Amino acid sequence: MNTRTLGSGGLEVSALGFGAMGLSFPNAPTRTESIQLIRSAVALGITFFDTAQGYGDNELLVGEALEPLRQQLIIATKFGLKNGNVREGLDSRPETIRAVAEASLKRLRTDVIDLFYQHRVDPEVPVEDVAGAVADLIREGKVKYFGLSEANADTIRRAHAVLPVTALQSEYSMFYREPETDIIPVLEELGIGFVPFSPLGKGFLTGTINADVTLDKEDTRNMLPRFSKENREANQALVDLVTSIARDKNATPAQIALGWLLAQKPFIVPIPGTSKLQRLEENIGALRVTLTRDELDHIHAALATIKIVGERYPASIQAATGRK
Repeated sequence: MNTRTLGSGGLEVSALGFGAMGLSFPNAPTRTESIQLIRSAVALGITFFDTAQGYGDNELLVGEALEPLRQQLIIATKFGLKNGNVREGLDSRPETIRAVAEASLKRLRTDVIDLFYQHRVDPEVPVEDVAGAVADLIREGKVKYFGLSEANADTIRRAHAVLPVTALQSEYSMFYREPETDIIPVLEELGIGFVPFSPLGKGFLTGTINADVTLDKEDTRNMLPRFSKENREANQALVDLVTSIARDKNATPAQIALGWLLAQKPFIVPIPGTSKLQRLEENIGALRVTLTRDELDHIHAALATIKIVGERYPASIQAATGRK
């Protein structure tokens, strides 16, 4: 698999990573199946795995799956949620960062965290203090690189002035393009990598979801305003666009969505998640999709005519974390 470099420190990772969060959701595969899937991702060339303190038992799962192969791989995890629970709010006090790091090292069965993100910016703790706390962990050899998640441009600059930020993780896809305005230019200026989560629009860009689909009652997308029946119907034009391009390119909609992301900047490394081997193989197939400049210009023009309807998160999550 091709590799890409995140940040000025030379963190080399596979061009596609693997977001493991969904393996701890309701209706996830069994633990044995999930471990096998993660190891299949390694066999297929993925070296970059994403988890977090706040994803339930996910660190334990990733740690067990990757322990035999640890030296070849990059593991990213996160701190910053109070008691690891997004609904309880934020906590990035330096002493909490240290405690989370120590606990994550044990759960991940490793002696170093490759990339340690602040999960969400904590308005009660200056980001300079956060960067300083992670710098201490780096000096002690417990962490290698520092990252932020869903931080704004000013916060990125302030953190980077204290400790080089290797990567920003934020949502970015054809379904959510806000980072193009302020974030991507700052990342390019400062030499910071970009790791988009939900690069397939939480499944919307796979072409398998429309207004007529009934989501399982335990599907977490039921709580997201953007996935209400009426909003799915309103946003169908985007799916139609991606499906049309996929047909012309003899690819799948998911491969077009990922190929489009990869074509935006060379420092972008999407981390699609899946619970199915077939989808994992399909996602990796996106690396074989080449979009020409004319095709990218056509997509850009088409996207400009499509207005996406619906908030990303419900009001309760927005209030707890500042996300919109």
